[in-house]
Amino acid sequence: MWAGGIGTAVVMALLIVVAILLVRGVFGIPVLAPAREGAYGTANTTTYALAAAGITLLATALLHLLLEFMPSPLTFFYWITALATAAAVILPFTVSAEHNAQIATAAINLVAGVCLTSVLGSVATGSVR
Repeated sequence: MWAGGIGTAVVMALLIVVAILLVRGVFGIPVLAPAREGAYGTANTTTYALAAAGITLLATALLHLLLEFMPSPLTFFYWITALATAAAVILPFTVSAEHNAQIATAAINLVAGVCLTSVLGSVATGSVR
């Protein structure tokens, strides 16, 4: 299962980079840095991508524990990740930023949360068989 978690962490980091490039480069929304910083932005983009990878590894550890000790582990995993995703979607609206940047960041967080939940859920299903 950990190999799947590491693979998912790589997917998550790349997803964040691609999403930032799309939002900043194509839509021109200054997410995480001023518009003058270009499509990639600043080191904040790298930090965001690495944080997504780290969170994915933590979610893998959580999933491992749930599979070992909980009845219906995937039910608990899906609920935990859904609520964490909801918090990540709400979070951009609690800080001072342009409204379109808040919406874009919330959308990125939503896509990332759905990706993490679905891919790790599939990894868990495959590892239990």
